[in-house]
Amino acid sequence: MQRSALFALVILTGSVLPAFSQSTLEYPKTADEAIARIQEEERERVAVLRERILETTAKLDEAAMEDYLSKIPKTGVPYDMVAIRSGEFLMGSPPDEAKRDKNEGPQVRVRVSPFWMGRYETTWDQYEPFMYSGVPRYRDGMLRYPEHLKNPSPADFVSSPTTPYTEMSFGMGTNGYPAICMTHHAANKFCEWLSFQTGHFYRLPTEAEWEYACRAGTTGPYSCPTAELDQFAILDPNYTRVGYEKVGTKKPNPWGLFDMHGNVMEWCLDQYHGDAYRRWKGDPVVDPITRPETRYPRVARGGSWYDLPEELRSARRIPSSRDWQAHDPELPKSLWYLTGADWLGFRIVRPLAVPSLEEMLFAWNNSFVDEVRERPDVPR
Repeated sequence: MQRSALFALVILTGSVLPAFSQSTLEYPKTADEAIARIQEEERERVAVLRERILETTAKLDEAAMEDYLSKIPKTGVPYDMVAIRSGEFLMGSPPDEAKRDKNEGPQVRVRVSPFWMGRYETTWDQYEPFMYSGVPRYRDGMLRYPEHLKNPSPADFVSSPTTPYTEMSFGMGTNGYPAICMTHHAANKFCEWLSFQTGHFYRLPTEAEWEYACRAGTTGPYSCPTAELDQFAILDPNYTRVGYEKVGTKKPNPWGLFDMHGNVMEWCLDQYHGDAYRRWKGDPVVDPITRPETRYPRVARGGSWYDLPEELRSARRIPSSRDWQAHDPELPKSLWYLTGADWLGFRIVRPLAVPSLEEMLFAWNNSFVDEVRERPDVPR
């Protein structure tokens, strides 16, 4: 996409795009290039936020971590976070696990640092205000921008989605239901938007954090007895389900997290590699991540309301695909919406350790890259 087209997109939709250099002529080719292009004023804005986060978080230690319930300042919508202590676990599935995929091994011992994780998937109640935060509406025959943009806060300068081209819940419900159909980039930007409002650093979980939290100390295919899966998971074993359910309608896992199996599949921060675990070094491997570089494929976890039981296993990992945008009428395809993925959402994490400025910028901008690139080692 040419730079002039990007500016036209801002004018037409009111969406605020990342503050990249004026010399940019097209999308960056890699995530590292995207971070390098970020303008100095954007870096300064995030640096100020990081200092604010350090003031409130740096003095905490793991022993002081507790679950907490908070509200999004701009909207008053609550969100619930669960304290996850550090620990080690065996990541991946054993060779004898039924229905396993070869991308789930070899198993590797992993050590995970402490973090908080959303008790539930991110809901429409939490996500929709961000989705419409920069969208102008017609009133009295004139195109008017949201009132809060007249006296903007730092959160109002975070990139916000374009106007959706269809009703994104597809009639399955919004109040109390998980938000769906957002791209990896959109999920990242929600985390940035929330961070600027709250003074805490939020991002997507790494897939190591996600599996550690999903297993919650268990070692079997699920964090519950297999015979009791229907008490803990929203799935579709009989090919009859037509949509998701409200978050938290089933039993939680041993650490108090709901819907880690089923309801909606969840984005992770990592790039997808079929042999990712072979690339990690250490015994145990400490806080591993497969560093994201290209837009496709990224990792999704947990299975959904649309899936069979084996797709909901703790070790199951799925690569994202541009096929998830097959029904997108826009050219080029939207940076924000995946209309072919009405079973995909996300939940947030907040690491106890405050990351560097570069790590924060990377966590929120690693998907603003060229859509057409793909890696030859990933099956299509």
